[in-house]
Amino acid sequence: MSAGKFRSALTALAGLTVSGVNHNYDVDAVPEKLSRAALPVLIVAPVLDDTRRRKFGEFQVATPSGSSALVQYLVTHLLLYAPVGSGKGARSSLPGLVDLIDSYAVAIRANPKLNNTLYLPTVYNVFVAPVSYGGITYFGARFWHTFTIET
Repeated sequence: MSAGKFRSALTALAGLTVSGVNHNYDVDAVPEKLSRAALPVLIVAPVLDDTRRRKFGEFQVATPSGSSALVQYLVTHLLLYAPVGSGKGARSSLPGLVDLIDSYAVAIRANPKLNNTLYLPTVYNVFVAPVSYGGITYFGARFWHTFTIET
């Protein structure tokens, strides 16, 4: 069975090359826990919205005949930079985190339709705040993407 369009878009997001990120995990490889040596990482997490909107997708018919439709999916791409309380404080962690956020923007700008898996270029918001993952709190950011996919 071939991958569906949403799955293909998630895989393309996980394949994004962001300078300074050690690993970008797809949905089928999401780690339960991370070692410090693995950081910084990006994790595709389509179900993690942190009460942003409590909404995961919208559907609308794109043609009068109903032969095509557009679906919007809300996807979290989680950036984990360094554990809070690891001896590195905010002053030493935040500059590197900010640099990775800039590198992320460069990577998206180079591939806004994620290998043409999206109908429209992705639109995303960034929420920079401590992130709890696997029982550890990290300096990190959430990239909240809106994917528009034609079905």
